Amino acid sequence: MPATLLATRCSLLLVALPPLLAPAGLAGQASSSGPAATPPVAARVPHIDTVAGVALSDPYFWLRDDRRERPEVLDYLRRENAYTEAVTRRTRALQDTLFHEMVGHIRETDLSVPELVYGFYYYSRTEKGKQYPIFCRKRGSMSAPEQVLLDENAAARGHAYSRIGARQVSPDGTLLAYTHDTTGSEWYTVRVKDLRTGRLLPDVVDSVSYGLEWAADNRTLFFTRDTPAHRPDRIYRRALGDSAETVVVREPDSLYFLALGKSKDRAYLLAQSSSFTTGEVRYLPAARPADEWRVLLPRREGVEYSAEHHGGDFLVLTNDGAVNFKLMRVPTAAPDSAHWTELVPADDSALLEGMDVFEHHLVLYRRGDARQQIRVLPFGGGAPYDVDFPEVVHALEPGRNPDFHSRTLRFTYSSPRTPPTVYDYDLTTRTRTLRKRTEVPGFEPTRYATERLWAPAPDGVRVPISLFYRTPLRRGRPRPMLLYAYGSYGASTDPGFSPRILPLVDRGYIFAIAHIRGGQEMGRRWYDDGKMLRKKNTFTDFVAAAEWLEQQGYTAPDRLAIRGGSAGGLLMGAVTNMRPDLFRVVVADVPFVDVINTMRDPTLEFTTQEWQQWGNPSVPEQFAYIRSYSPYDNVEAKAYPAILATAGLNDPRVNYWEPAKWVARLRAMKTDANPLLFRINMGAGHGGRSGRYEALHDDAFRYAFVVDQIRRADPRLTVPHP
Repeated sequence: MPATLLATRCSLLLVALPPLLAPAGLAGQASSSGPAATPPVAARVPHIDTVAGVALSDPYFWLRDDRRERPEVLDYLRRENAYTEAVTRRTRALQDTLFHEMVGHIRETDLSVPELVYGFYYYSRTEKGKQYPIFCRKRGSMSAPEQVLLDENAAARGHAYSRIGARQVSPDGTLLAYTHDTTGSEWYTVRVKDLRTGRLLPDVVDSVSYGLEWAADNRTLFFTRDTPAHRPDRIYRRALGDSAETVVVREPDSLYFLALGKSKDRAYLLAQSSSFTTGEVRYLPAARPADEWRVLLPRREGVEYSAEHHGGDFLVLTNDGAVNFKLMRVPTAAPDSAHWTELVPADDSALLEGMDVFEHHLVLYRRGDARQQIRVLPFGGGAPYDVDFPEVVHALEPGRNPDFHSRTLRFTYSSPRTPPTVYDYDLTTRTRTLRKRTEVPGFEPTRYATERLWAPAPDGVRVPISLFYRTPLRRGRPRPMLLYAYGSYGASTDPGFSPRILPLVDRGYIFAIAHIRGGQEMGRRWYDDGKMLRKKNTFTDFVAAAEWLEQQGYTAPDRLAIRGGSAGGLLMGAVTNMRPDLFRVVVADVPFVDVINTMRDPTLEFTTQEWQQWGNPSVPEQFAYIRSYSPYDNVEAKAYPAILATAGLNDPRVNYWEPAKWVARLRAMKTDANPLLFRINMGAGHGGRSGRYEALHDDAFRYAFVVDQIRRADPRLTVPHP
């Protein structure tokens, strides 16, 4: 991918301040336990840090506990949960109703479209009442007996949290290697299952990251490991039956992540080193696992590239002299810049975002004008052509397409009113075959509509907005609305189908996505204009979108809810500080809100790499800019909307203390009586609870909070009901 998504995340004027407990030394006791409906008030413990020559007060620093074990901190967090539970008790019936409506739109027992890979049809299926999928295959045809490769429900047994990371079948199809996390901390354990006997092998590898690949010999595994700050920096080699591990690739530069993959034709293992501005690829013949890894093209600052393999060449996607990326052909035998030839030039109107390589065709994934595009280039000659899609507001998800020799491209198309639809596209005849349209019980697409709007931003750019609503829509009669955005790391928010949003839309809500700068919906410059010293464009774009939607009569301030998570939670905090009058309800999921303190601590996950995303507070100019928007540092004594913040105790990406401190400062300073709730999952990480039903319960909780607050703002508000 051209924009490497690296995994991503003041002086206090106290007005109407509630009573505070005097802290007992460094213990920082929160308020003594009382009625559950009384909000816990965090003690203020003096703590001053000097950053770029400026003294910063952080009275809630004591809430940080790297080991997650200090009793006074855990007690405070539990009392935040108890307060949230007490305040939201009145919405329990609504939560249950929303949950059952979400489940009612899901076919609980289902089967994915099978993939043919070297003689086996692989697929996953779900069963009603079970939280996790079951990974299976059949030999030769779908009428053959089923072999269960991995039942994730069985793997989860006995664990409050369970997530399978990677699943890799050996090239000869006899072994399955997979990674398993049971805490949410994103430290995985590798297990290997013999698919001939069904038994787990004694080989166990602990504390690995996301990368996992087989060599061609069916007995050598390669995997990645992280630094204590969760930066993948090493690739190891280990043969089955041998406890010895060998480091084969190191990435010592703290600005870089290391990722492990394999070329589509299975000829090479690939190690991708990436910062937010620079890339480098190493490669190893998969048939020679003991060989030395070689650098494809040495890194050059500011030049990103990724690679695939085809015939005797590497195909290199790069931004070298091309803002929106171009595609180069590099001979495997002579991978130096003197032998580069341009295969696909850069295009100012569309970002070349990715590629899929087949024996006879090259598929390019492009993005421009807030739309995803597919372009096909035949290798044997002939003009390139585009695959057409019927709706302006839509989303594409490429399939795995594991067969290098195939002439069929699989992808999933959807829109907010079109359920996920799997197509097999014949690259030669240019015809598509519908393989599956996800069944959505109780959903009739003709009752809904989508729309694309363009909001004027303060600097004159037009910000695209995608709308989804139930018809008919009468402009000038403001509806309740949930406005979502992310806007960071070059991650685009594509308007696909989600059954989780239907209960709100069926109640008359408009669901809106603001495609703000920081993503890549409008090309690479859209991303570049939403980071570092231009990051505030992300926030002003969102405010402009909200203002436009209200001015055009789609919604109104007393019925507008907003939601974002992680870096989108930073967005929520920033715009709420900037324009609290625009919103009635704010849902900030695992919000990255303590930007200065996080970005000045290299021991935390992603910090050093993200100096190229947000800036380094030790640089005075960058510190001043971050300080001007960091949500925690810009809380003021004024009225705020109703706010729900969430966190996960084991989250390594946005540590729980960021939202905890933000909520504590808001509670001490805000002048309104609107609810401020903090809900922390004491046994999960960044993604929340792991089971599919548990995730639906979590969304039902959030949406019940939204509906309840908007109803309370205007009890006269009546909206359709499903």
